[in-house]
Amino acid sequence: MARKLLLENAHIEGINTYDVYRKNGGYRSVEKALKSMSPEDVVEEVKKSGLRGRGGAGFPTGMKWSFIAKPDGVPRHLLCNADESEPGTFKDRYLMEKIPHLLIEGMIVSSFALGANHSYIYIRGEYMYVLRILEKAIAEAYANGWLGKNILGSGFDLDLSVSPGAGAYICGEETALIESLEGKRGNPRMKPPFPAVKGLWQRPTVVNNVETIAAVVPIVNEGGDEYAKIGIGRSTGTKLISAGGNINRPGVYEIEMNITVEEFIYSDTYCGGIKNGKKLKACVPGGSSVPILPHYLVCKTAAGQDRLMTYESLADGGFATGSMLGSGGFIVYDEDQCIVRNTWNFTRFYHHESCGQCSPCREGTGWMEKVLHRLEYGHGKMEDIDLLWDIQRKIEGNTICPLGDAAAWPVAAAIRHFREEFEWHVNEPKACMERNYGLVAEKTFEPATA
Repeated sequence: MARKLLLENAHIEGINTYDVYRKNGGYRSVEKALKSMSPEDVVEEVKKSGLRGRGGAGFPTGMKWSFIAKPDGVPRHLLCNADESEPGTFKDRYLMEKIPHLLIEGMIVSSFALGANHSYIYIRGEYMYVLRILEKAIAEAYANGWLGKNILGSGFDLDLSVSPGAGAYICGEETALIESLEGKRGNPRMKPPFPAVKGLWQRPTVVNNVETIAAVVPIVNEGGDEYAKIGIGRSTGTKLISAGGNINRPGVYEIEMNITVEEFIYSDTYCGGIKNGKKLKACVPGGSSVPILPHYLVCKTAAGQDRLMTYESLADGGFATGSMLGSGGFIVYDEDQCIVRNTWNFTRFYHHESCGQCSPCREGTGWMEKVLHRLEYGHGKMEDIDLLWDIQRKIEGNTICPLGDAAAWPVAAAIRHFREEFEWHVNEPKACMERNYGLVAEKTFEPATA
């Protein structure tokens, strides 16, 4: 049975309330950290654990914490990125909804480690009902002495606030989040300076994802070395995965990062196989911004090894034959799905969500949307495929923040692995329209074998 560190108690009735959470071991990590550890000790345990950022980038958390500047007399801040806007990803929402005190406990311990006395949870605007859950839990934490002045007589003070965004995907980027929290338009900042030096109100700031901060709780409770024993290689601990698409059992799963992708898709413990007995066509393993994998690269790497649900294995071979674990938004496509249509849908999203600050992203995402729309609705030309390739190439790496890359990678991977399907949209537009919007045409598509 897979070990659960974050969702172990999610099934307990009333676990979202303080009394039930405390009865089941809640806030033990705060007691341990504030009574028997120094801030440096907590940082060291997080380093030992090998915990990597669970929001998408996968950067080592302990290392990120160690970068924070500590000028005398200047406040520091911890910001929790709860702006979960990546299409296909909903695991942070589940965690906040079911076990809000776990996040609050992680915020207290992490703020103590960073020397932050006022920390913030920045939550996406569409999660207003979750915001109310968090506000109630925070009020309970204040009432029971876990927030406020001189927590547990340790001399450590912490105020915790929740701030809703306005539903902008770009505010998932840490500097855009900071700009929004300051009351400005959520445009990413040029770096350097990095937030660890000049972040919120030009003060040293660390921004971490919901799942990352929650994972600090079991790390402090059990020790970084014990946490590092779970998983494999540099992919330690457990990971929350949002599973969706054409599967029998969509939902949020906590996995140990050593299982195979094949087990995750087909095991009854997790996704339960492809819906209606259909064949696997492709998979997007880490949210809409990561490269799509054709069926023959989903469960096996290009070298024929079992692909694992880890940062390294999913990226094996680079973007030519691999993808990314990303935010864990695991989307499965069956044999009937149209890759062109899905790619167009993703591109529409990125065009809509571009902040417009960088020309390659502002203009390029719009051009890609128009070209893909043309292909999808039967008006495409063969040179449109090469035009798409050229546009995405000129977006990638040429923007202030990674949104441009996020828009370019899905298009590049779709053309790389499913070019035949793009060509079919040009050569047989009527059949394409029948399949996607009317009668199902006889033509089916699988990528050429590797």
